[in-house]
Amino acid sequence: MKLSDRDIKALTFDLFGTVLDLGGSLSPFIEKFLQAKGAKCSPEDFWAGWRARQRIEQYQDSLFMLPHAGYLATSRRALVYVLAVLGIETLEGEVDELMASWQQLNPFPDVPASLSRLSKRFRLVALSNGDPEFLEHLVKNRIQWNFDHIFSVTKVGRFKPHPAVYRSAAVELGVEPGECCMISSNSFDVVGARLGGYRAVYVNRYHTPVEEAPVGPDAVVADFSELADLIA
Repeated sequence: MKLSDRDIKALTFDLFGTVLDLGGSLSPFIEKFLQAKGAKCSPEDFWAGWRARQRIEQYQDSLFMLPHAGYLATSRRALVYVLAVLGIETLEGEVDELMASWQQLNPFPDVPASLSRLSKRFRLVALSNGDPEFLEHLVKNRIQWNFDHIFSVTKVGRFKPHPAVYRSAAVELGVEPGECCMISSNSFDVVGARLGGYRAVYVNRYHTPVEEAPVGPDAVVADFSELADLIA
């Protein structure tokens, strides 16, 4: 399927792990922390555990249907959980210091030029699990790209891939779901968007498969440069 043949008006971008290089940005801070603690766990393994637990925390946040905790809150819970699993004790303030590293996230190198190419044809929208103020900081100071719109899941009170997120974003944008294309390196995000009526491109930055699901991506690319070559 050629997405260029589709009547797509808006590209909705996942930020965490798709636009922003989480592992590459956070690993130096994690490594410094682990070295100070004399921990034997590698920064890569620590990050993998933290990221996996964060997703569980987000799923639970949506499933329990309690007041929405927010992205950074679930990330902090995940960090505390992983520290406990590894038996790493922390002093007062050390968890907060490690959480502060999230403010220093950097975009992947291929992002700026590719967004510039894509902006000539589509509306570019950040559609993220992040908290509004956190997203504003990241977009302005870290990504440094003026998206046409920023949509935070806090408006819905559920994390992606809850279908209400994608539908609400389309309504706010004033377009039909089928006129939106989700761009994500998270396969659950691709499936959720497709089930919400979106088109979707899986940016397979981590060489991981898409989950078995009733729907899949319309296209798979390696990075944003390939994405721009495909549809710009």
